[in-house]
Amino acid sequence: MTNPMLTPVLDKVVVHIGVGESGERLELAENILQTITNQGSVRTISKMKIPAFDIKVGEPIGCKTTLRGEKADTFLKTALGIVQNQLYSSQFDKMGNVSFGIEEHTDFPGMVYDPNVGIYGMDVIVVLKRAGYRVSRRRVHKAKIPTRHKMVADDGRAYMTGVYGIEVI
Repeated sequence: MTNPMLTPVLDKVVVHIGVGESGERLELAENILQTITNQGSVRTISKMKIPAFDIKVGEPIGCKTTLRGEKADTFLKTALGIVQNQLYSSQFDKMGNVSFGIEEHTDFPGMVYDPNVGIYGMDVIVVLKRAGYRVSRRRVHKAKIPTRHKMVADDGRAYMTGVYGIEVI
């Protein structure tokens, strides 16, 4: 019998499109993200000045959306299908989370190439957690998570392999 508190669960999926500039391209990226995820997005703001790319501090340069629950699960299954259910071991961080990229938004079902829009790639970040992690984030009576309860990369790999049937290369 396994401890149910040690069973990993999908916390959230964050989908990010980095455009590198504000304006019409950013608005197109927001529309694409809304179409793919069926959810609104927020703009990401640059934190540093990069003169080579003409990026200023505080300028909107991308958009992202956070999916939770059933939406996250459905989107993740579709996104993993696009990358042929294969992830590299290096894409998992030490906390068991995984991130991967999708090169073209046109790979999603129902999305067609429009020359006026172009092609946008995106990053998909999958955050996993175990039950009880709220204790470290709550406002009243915060507590530390014991080391034996924290997720590690092997836990994330095992969860993604078992639940989503991916192959870790």
